[in-house]
Amino acid sequence: MMRFYRAFLIMLALSAVAPGAMASAMQPPPQSEFLPVEDIPPGEQIPAFTMVGAAYGFVWVVLLGYVWSIASRLQEVESEITALESRGK
Repeated sequence: MMRFYRAFLIMLALSAVAPGAMASAMQPPPQSEFLPVEDIPPGEQIPAFTMVGAAYGFVWVVLLGYVWSIASRLQEVESEITALESRGK
């Protein structure tokens, strides 16, 4: 049982020190300027127009669905109010 605690304490001490040392050893040196990516395979390229068009289309469909939902519920409420007014007179 003492070996377990000793191994646990050693691993705990290494995990507290090692992440910073490991991260700095694994990272490449920082770049001082922008370097464009070259030679991208055509299968990995996505035209921006397609993504923006899909996003705007999705937002418009959701917005129109929401407005239609509100309009239909409003019609139901107005018909119920009309029915209650005619019943009260």
